[in-house]
Amino acid sequence: METAIISPEDSKWKIRQKVWDYIEAKNLANFPRPVHNRIPNFKGAERACTNVVNIDIFHKTNAVKVDPDKPLEGARLAVLQAGKTLLVPTPRLRTGLLNKIVPPQGASREELRVCSTSQGVKEYSVPIGLDAKIKVNLVVVGSVAVSEKGYRIGKGEGYSDMEYGMMVSVGAVKDPLVVTIVHDCQVMDIPENLIEEHDLTVDYILTPTRVIKTECKHPKP
Repeated sequence: METAIISPEDSKWKIRQKVWDYIEAKNLANFPRPVHNRIPNFKGAERACTNVVNIDIFHKTNAVKVDPDKPLEGARLAVLQAGKTLLVPTPRLRTGLLNKIVPPQGASREELRVCSTSQGVKEYSVPIGLDAKIKVNLVVVGSVAVSEKGYRIGKGEGYSDMEYGMMVSVGAVKDPLVVTIVHDCQVMDIPENLIEEHDLTVDYILTPTRVIKTECKHPKP
């Protein structure tokens, strides 16, 4: 799979711009468009998301935190279908850190699908206080670019990094697996010198065609 051509001198922002430009030029995304300044809702996202159930820890954890990005809808649905606790961060951390999605009693697959959308996250969520005794072993984040070594570049606002740090500080996570879900073209060589100590790295990359275990040794924030 072709990717945007990046050079060792490129900054994070330059890499983001090249990925966004490439996805637009190749028509690799669904609504919302254009993808600039977003986590791209790439074509094949739903297929990539189904791979989350093939990661061992998915079957051993009771609670999974999934970011609210559009391409991660399929991962949120998989968590709900498995009867696990789905935690979604408050967009831009405006009213707290996490929300628990509570589907209607005896929800059908279609109702669970609605719960996994951004509108469903608003309608069926209950805020979780920082003092809640919830343990998360699996975290699913969106990315603009990611390397097979586990280096990740988000859209530049730092929310995934902050959310992870806050969850660590209140004891909600302890060495969880971090998974990102992207189009194959978003997997590229990212220079290690661009990754700072506050940057969240990933353990698995799921694409429409691959499951990549990164073996990342870079410490998480």
